[in-house]
Amino acid sequence: MPNRAYASVWVRNFNDEEMLPQFEGFLATVPLTSTPPGFTGLTIRAVGFAETPLEEHDLRGYMTTPAEIVELAREHRAADICYEVGARWGLWVRDQESASWKQQPQPLNLFCYGPDFEDGEFIQSGHFQADLGFEHLFTGHAGLLSGENGRVAEPQHPDEARFLMWMSQPQNVREYQEKTRENIQKLMGWMRAVENAVPVERFRLWSEGEENFEARLDEILAVR
Repeated sequence: MPNRAYASVWVRNFNDEEMLPQFEGFLATVPLTSTPPGFTGLTIRAVGFAETPLEEHDLRGYMTTPAEIVELAREHRAADICYEVGARWGLWVRDQESASWKQQPQPLNLFCYGPDFEDGEFIQSGHFQADLGFEHLFTGHAGLLSGENGRVAEPQHPDEARFLMWMSQPQNVREYQEKTRENIQKLMGWMRAVENAVPVERFRLWSEGEENFEARLDEILAVR
């Protein structure tokens, strides 16, 4: 399975009284798609992930606002609650069939962890966590976007071999760099908006495949 990327945000003065207003502020910063509507669902859990959800709301097809989501969640406000919001944001994706770049809606899962949920899940994951989607949308494949020569990985599949052959053309690599950089800039712009909207103590960008995801993003942004 492809590796995934995440953003974790810790905020000051977080407790069961403040978490919904702060979560509303966080949701208001998300760079959502407008078509189709950005928010897709709300799941409310108590105690831990192994428990059956308390409520599930399908928001697809509705222009739901952060305030409306918080109103749905308000009945279940406690220290051991987790709110999970499904959403969509637009990122550049290379279409394999046409070999062209398209800005497409991509799934985005957003979590708000109460202080007591899953025995303190927030300690490792943040008070707010975003599952950003596939890591390669921000880092590229096979080390192609590194500023260092000789880091391109050997293909492990015929599709990878075809992709690398297509990327042997310098203009295609430049376009790949440009579109990936735009995805990174959208992510960084979102994090800046979060810092302006809620009392952020710290945030961390990380992924399953990169030892230092943030440094990798900076490296790609620096390549010209």
